[in-house]
Amino acid sequence: MRILFAGTPALAVPSLMKAAHAHEVAAVLTSPDQPAGRGRALVCSPVKEAAVSLDLEVLQPEKLDEAFNDRVKSLGPDILVVAAYGKIFRQSLLALFPLGGINVHPSLLPRFRGPSPITAAILAGDNETGVSIQKIARKFDTGDILAQERAPLKGDETTATLTEALAVRGAELLAVILAELASGKPVAGRVQEEEAATYCRTLRKEDGVVRWGEPAEELERKVRAFDPWPRAATSLAGETLLLLKSHVYPDTLAAEYLRGGGVPGDVLAADRNHGLLVRTGRGILAVERLQLQFKKPLDWRSFLNGHPAIIGTRLGA
Repeated sequence: MRILFAGTPALAVPSLMKAAHAHEVAAVLTSPDQPAGRGRALVCSPVKEAAVSLDLEVLQPEKLDEAFNDRVKSLGPDILVVAAYGKIFRQSLLALFPLGGINVHPSLLPRFRGPSPITAAILAGDNETGVSIQKIARKFDTGDILAQERAPLKGDETTATLTEALAVRGAELLAVILAELASGKPVAGRVQEEEAATYCRTLRKEDGVVRWGEPAEELERKVRAFDPWPRAATSLAGETLLLLKSHVYPDTLAAEYLRGGGVPGDVLAADRNHGLLVRTGRGILAVERLQLQFKKPLDWRSFLNGHPAIIGTRLGA
């Protein structure tokens, strides 16, 4: 079976590797190289790196126009396989694939349709997520579901660690569906329940700004959800302070610190078993690891040694 594979980030690499191992990948479609870093040098996507390592043809069009359609048609692919490519495909392009197109989506559709489902699951405090293989439809993430696999969440996942885990699970599930399609076996799809649909949007840098008036449990989820980007960020004496790891301070211990006055964002104390204690809108957030922007990440003890005046200050003021 000849495949045109479309994807860009590291999430898609395991799916590309699985597809290339068992089938013929006619070409790989990925985003154009992007400038990055202080020197603004062009950097290719993780999918392009993987495709080059497999000696596969790489397509990086700025637009999916008629000229691109002609190129795809000349490749003679049977199916379009997508994993986090990020663009909507026109019907004129999908019509070139006899077996249509399928998409690997890291959520339990119809929950969290959209571009950031892994982050959304952590922010929501869900106790499970998963991966879905769906048919590509005209509307984003609305196609029939061909397969799903659930993944329980322990509550300590970051977007980075969960992305890595779901990338592997999605690739394994994709391999099963591709094998069934290649054998000629009909694969029945399940229509998504529209009334159960929820959505997520593209992340913005400002999403990471910590609002200390929110409850500690929500802020703890944000610290994990915005790892590796955009990071949960506040300010300390006019400098940007990134919160890298935290947990909710036990209510049984928090009472003595919350008796006095104060406002959210106050750094109340340092607890040798928990970290730096910061008052929130409800409860206390214990910060275990943090980083001043452009400085090294530090555990809370090392940070406190270099910045002892942080106790008693107000973050985000």
